[in-house]
Amino acid sequence: MKKINCLVLLVIAVFLGSCDSVTYDQISKVNTNPTYSVNVGPIFHSNCSGCHNSGGQYPSLESYAEVKDAIVNGNVICRIDTQSCGSVMPTSGRMNQGTIDMIKLWAANGFIN
Repeated sequence: MKKINCLVLLVIAVFLGSCDSVTYDQISKVNTNPTYSVNVGPIFHSNCSGCHNSGGQYPSLESYAEVKDAIVNGNVICRIDTQSCGSVMPTSGRMNQGTIDMIKLWAANGFIN
């Protein structure tokens, strides 16, 4: 009987360990009304400002106005979401879909600062 209990616990542990987990970073970004200062700005700062800064060779994405303009008049959404308009940004690899969806929602909600 003891061997069966151990086997059952082992099977449960294997199943639980094989589940796809969601990171805190992904959960914390779920927001129905994202703002630039709380949600979107930090994403662009950590993922884009290494190349897209005021002293760099690429257009700066360091401020609210620059990010908003790049979305409205540029192809930022296309570059972070698909490869249909060039290579996916950031160059380190595609952001998770939850982050991309939040940026899209921020734009759809009118670019709340």
